[in-house]
Amino acid sequence: MSAVTVRSETALRRRNQRFGLFSLLLGAVMLGVFAPGSGGATARFIVDATRDGIPPVQMSVLPTVVVLGVVVLGIAVYQLVKGFGERAVLALGAATLLFVLAFLTWAAADQSLSMIGLLRSTLFAATPIAFGALAGVLCERAGVINIAIEGQFLAAAFTGAVVGSVTSSSWIGLLGGIAAGVLVAAMLAGLSITFKADQIVTGVVFATGLTSFLTSQVLAGSSGLNSPPRFGSWSIPVLSGIPVLGPLLFVATPLTFAMLIAVGWLQYALFRTRWGLRVRSVGEKPRAADTVGIPVIPTRWKAVLLGGVVAGMGGAWFTLDSVGSFSREMTGGRGFIALAAMLVGRYSPVGAFGAALLFGFATALASALQLLDTGVPSSLLLTIPYLVTIFVVAGLIGRLRAPAADGQPYEKE
Repeated sequence: MSAVTVRSETALRRRNQRFGLFSLLLGAVMLGVFAPGSGGATARFIVDATRDGIPPVQMSVLPTVVVLGVVVLGIAVYQLVKGFGERAVLALGAATLLFVLAFLTWAAADQSLSMIGLLRSTLFAATPIAFGALAGVLCERAGVINIAIEGQFLAAAFTGAVVGSVTSSSWIGLLGGIAAGVLVAAMLAGLSITFKADQIVTGVVFATGLTSFLTSQVLAGSSGLNSPPRFGSWSIPVLSGIPVLGPLLFVATPLTFAMLIAVGWLQYALFRTRWGLRVRSVGEKPRAADTVGIPVIPTRWKAVLLGGVVAGMGGAWFTLDSVGSFSREMTGGRGFIALAAMLVGRYSPVGAFGAALLFGFATALASALQLLDTGVPSSLLLTIPYLVTIFVVAGLIGRLRAPAADGQPYEKE
């Protein structure tokens, strides 16, 4: 047996143990925390509040939690003893989904919870995270580490608010936000690609200081510069009338639709076009790419600037879509959560979008639980998205293979 095979089997065994122990923990929480004291309670789930013909789903809490907990424990035992092999991630996802269902049933005991509202909030909260993750994918696939997504978010949010307020147009404000994102990207590219500065240190430089200073100097006491119009929701004709799926997928703001389009386009462009092959080649083997005539430096510049466009749209979401005004450090670390989504998604646009949905669901869940009488302090509920981020990145994603030349400046011979 070769050393490579031994290492592969060892890594698989460790993954099985890690996933199995996590599933075992989920099952123990379900049976040890959710089940006690829930006898006789009933949870009421509203599937679609806009349709009178779809009745709410009522579930008895104790039987539901016990059955789901036993299933999760079964998944954990099988994973620890034998392992699901290549389907381990799917098994872990199934265990997590059952845990979430049991948790929602327990939290909504003798209360009502709108599932379509929770899912709509998930997509809404995932929008900026997905934009940031896509910006990270573009940069890292080209070999440039982008830690500046939080700074791009803040710059775009600030500029979008000011430009939108001055022009009384959310669309012009969006253009201003995109310009700010591209400007930060250009500075990042200049320092890291052209001048070959340390890419991690360079990214950290573009954090929160500048927008905090400008907020105190420009926006303080000037409401006329911080009251941009917000985007309204669009409804796609016919499709928005589909029960359940219509209000969820086809009624959203323009930036949410733009995010969904960007995910599909970048997935296709990166892995099915000549441009995508060139971007990936300068991130994997820049010397070989240069040998066959691919301009490494310009290709990296273009990828980083395009990432600035995407990050600018994500930053503009905060002031032109969500809140309607700018406040200091209003992004709340979502630029760093976007980096985590990129890692969980393994440098793939679709994977990053899936991870963004996970973190968006954590945010939406924290908001929904504040409306339910769960007995958990609201200050603790607000930490759920950050706890999920730490837990997923630290304990579940395992070994990642970054692009081979990621973070390495290129010296042309």
